Amino acid sequence: MRRGGVTPWLYISPTLLILLVYLVYPTVNTFYLSFFDKRSENFVGLANYVWLFTSKAMRIAFRNNLLWLVVFTTLTVSLGLVLAVMLDRVRYESVAKSVIFLPMAISFVGAGVIWRFMYAFRPPDAPQIGLLNAILVGVFGRDPVGWLVNRSVNNFALIVAGVWIWTGFCMVILSAAYKSIPRDIIEAARVDGANEWQIFWRITVPLMKPTLAVVTTTMIINVLKVFDIVYVMTFGEFGTEVLANRMYKEMFQFRHFGRASAIAVILLLAIVPVMLVNIRRFQEQEAIR
Repeated sequence: MRRGGVTPWLYISPTLLILLVYLVYPTVNTFYLSFFDKRSENFVGLANYVWLFTSKAMRIAFRNNLLWLVVFTTLTVSLGLVLAVMLDRVRYESVAKSVIFLPMAISFVGAGVIWRFMYAFRPPDAPQIGLLNAILVGVFGRDPVGWLVNRSVNNFALIVAGVWIWTGFCMVILSAAYKSIPRDIIEAARVDGANEWQIFWRITVPLMKPTLAVVTTTMIINVLKVFDIVYVMTFGEFGTEVLANRMYKEMFQFRHFGRASAIAVILLLAIVPVMLVNIRRFQEQEAIR
């Protein structure tokens, strides 16, 4: 009896040890360091957290993360859903989905470089090497736009790059959920006189709610830790700072370990509720099964 109780722990002990060393300890140590000064030598209490919520740089970062949260999540999930439904009806479905999913095969740094070239800006009297500005100047006769330096559009320009990468992921997951909907239900709705718009909102979306919730929470987590695109394309300059990029600057550029740790703690606390919602939903689904 005792041997049967110990054996499972012997099997999982290596995994538990790895989690303890590489997950639990770094988390606890980061929380501990967030109460110390720049060199992690003197205890400063909540000073780093006070700075986090009062400094202008952090207010910009919070604002931009909120903008990403709303716009990026809405666009990726909605576009993924629409594409999943529409491409299910075309003969070249697999080819179209492969093309849309292709950006996921590119590293986020590589995608950032690609979109830097897309947004490249030159003075009005110089040849435009950026695709968008070349179209504006050559086709519409407009002046070129500094997409990444113009504070009124640069955050949206960065979000477009993120949407380009992640829409394919949302589409693939939602497409699998859409194909699992029994066709008998849809055909019965058509026989009863429902049009495609009514079928989409009253049958398709309600039956796909669990998958939509999972995809949405996944996108929210991606938004909270967004870093690569901002770092490569603007380095957080011109009002494009986000939390993860600010954490990197505090850690490696300004060498302020206390502030960097405080930002990391805030990011962790922001992600935990989303993860708990996901876990709870998974438990509910398992209970139904």
